Amino acid sequence: MIQKHIFGSPFETEAVVKKVQKSNEAPAYGAVSLDNGFTFSYTMDEEDIVYGLGEANRGLNKRGYCYISNCTDDPNHTEDKRSLYGAHNFILISGKQTFGLFFDYPSTITFDIGYTRSNILKVCCERADLALYVIEGSSPYDIVKQFRGIIGRSYIPPKFAFGFGQSRWGYKTKEDFYRVARGYRENHIPLDMIYMDIDYMQSYKDFTVNEENFQDFGQFVQEMKDQNIRLIPIIDAGVKVEEGYQVYEEGVKNRYFCQREDGSDFVAAVWPGDTHFPDVLNTEAREWFGDQYRFLTDQGIEGFWNDMNEPAIFYSREGMEELKDILKKYAEYETEPIPVWELEGTLKKLANNPEDYRRFYHNVNGQRVRHDLVHNLFGFNMTRAAGEAFERIAPDKRFLMFSRSSYIGMHRYGGIWTGDNKSWWSHILLNLKMMPSLNMCGFLYTGADLGGFGADTTRDLLLRWLALGVFTPLMRNHTALGTREQECYQFENVEDFRSVIEARYRLVPYLYSEYMKAALENDMYMKPLAFVYPEDDFAVRVEDQMMLGNEIMIAPIYEQNAKGRYVYLPEEMLFVKFGRDGSITEEFLDKGHHYVEVALYEVPLFIRRGKCIPVVEAALSVEELCTQKPQMLGYKGAEYVLFEDDGVHKDFENKNNYRVLTKK
Repeated sequence: MIQKHIFGSPFETEAVVKKVQKSNEAPAYGAVSLDNGFTFSYTMDEEDIVYGLGEANRGLNKRGYCYISNCTDDPNHTEDKRSLYGAHNFILISGKQTFGLFFDYPSTITFDIGYTRSNILKVCCERADLALYVIEGSSPYDIVKQFRGIIGRSYIPPKFAFGFGQSRWGYKTKEDFYRVARGYRENHIPLDMIYMDIDYMQSYKDFTVNEENFQDFGQFVQEMKDQNIRLIPIIDAGVKVEEGYQVYEEGVKNRYFCQREDGSDFVAAVWPGDTHFPDVLNTEAREWFGDQYRFLTDQGIEGFWNDMNEPAIFYSREGMEELKDILKKYAEYETEPIPVWELEGTLKKLANNPEDYRRFYHNVNGQRVRHDLVHNLFGFNMTRAAGEAFERIAPDKRFLMFSRSSYIGMHRYGGIWTGDNKSWWSHILLNLKMMPSLNMCGFLYTGADLGGFGADTTRDLLLRWLALGVFTPLMRNHTALGTREQECYQFENVEDFRSVIEARYRLVPYLYSEYMKAALENDMYMKPLAFVYPEDDFAVRVEDQMMLGNEIMIAPIYEQNAKGRYVYLPEEMLFVKFGRDGSITEEFLDKGHHYVEVALYEVPLFIRRGKCIPVVEAALSVEELCTQKPQMLGYKGAEYVLFEDDGVHKDFENKNNYRVLTKK
């Protein structure tokens, strides 16, 4: 059962697409105060677990810390950070009383989950203008499914998007991309995508291609596609201010950019220098911006990643003027010590300054809305612009699309990657814990920058992270300019990397099938053990093992120099390891605690009792996989229902997409 409670005059975010009747009663749980904004308070039982918040820091159980939904460009994902790139305001309390809460509020909202007081959950925001959805159900899992039912079907990518992708900030020329393709193909390592970061553009201008480095771009796209490799370009939120640049001139002429209070176009500096932000909350501007993607789709591009769409601001003109005034003041110091810590703080505040987000406005149905009041909707609507445009460009075709910033509702138009992580072992674990939380909020096509974006990776770190990435729908190796090269063929014993990535391709039929079922049935692709084994106290507390689909459990290794790890099995399972040269080892393990050894080149998984999964022979691309007669791993007599379509079109409801396979 779902109750909808309206407070004040909420902004229509379009996160919820199914009509829910407004309740005139008070929420069934907790207490609401409208003094000084909005506050929801609930006294937690000692054993209560709190799930949700999608892309949030720390654990699977969110209890014990404070989280702030405020889409933020911050590449340093340390444990003290309270805001990341997304705003996913769904939480689920599981315990003495079990219920879900969705706070549909597009600006900054704080979730104090036992941080100030260990037994108090407090959710507060500045304005009492929001919709609160309270969801009751038979279990946490049931509540998630109900929530997923009202926010709409999750985005479904093309099948090639389940292949492996290579990316690096710094690929600048055709030869850079040819070299990466050769490196993988010559070492017989599967690859389906190479990503194009900002250097492919002409002077960092959206919907342009560097004319000197990428002559005959459409032909180049086709050359790569002939090798079954797709090029996936980045699109940034800021449009460069430059006379003669068609996108800029059209946007200015038609008033499609966000504006200051005085009606002038707001200017913020990002990669191209001065930029304007497309007003993606304005229906006409959103349609116009989305149609710009056609420049690249007309040249054969079939996928994109949207970036810098919190939106990130390096500085504004107003902010720079304020900085100059402060520097002048410091320049007058003669005898007194200059407070360098204060100066450092001032410089840090220049980027993504909250004051800047109060300086520009959106045109929403003829009404001016200050940006900070709807800040968390920008990334959602930028990606929505693309998703709606793809329906016009090629309505029967699926495009790959994922974004950095997001709000619930964007999950209908694209996936997300978890942003600029680091080459840290702790971020493997953070990656794992985010996956089910994101699934709860509708985001199924998700993944992290494998190997880490910032800092220098190591061989064992990359191998272990890839072994987790085998199971995330988005499997991409990505790193920053100036870091160590981390393409898989750059390291010794390249066959170890081949083994791990080949395991992904052997599992693609199963992973794709489970993804499609989750999307079509408003289900989760990756779940906490507690959702499957709610009566098992050990399983309920496990945070470093996850259920994937309905047949397997994964338990990645995330510690340096580890030869294996301890796992807890809630029931008897078949322990499977994919090794070198197509080898597969199998061992039945009883319910309970076990130490399992896993070599760097192995990919482990556990098949549940009475279940089976299909695997196939590896190939260099998804398109080359032969799936007609898969090998079945698991328990004899078990059946598996495989979903398989052409991976391109949208004939999802066709009964012929399903076939039953049996383990003999």
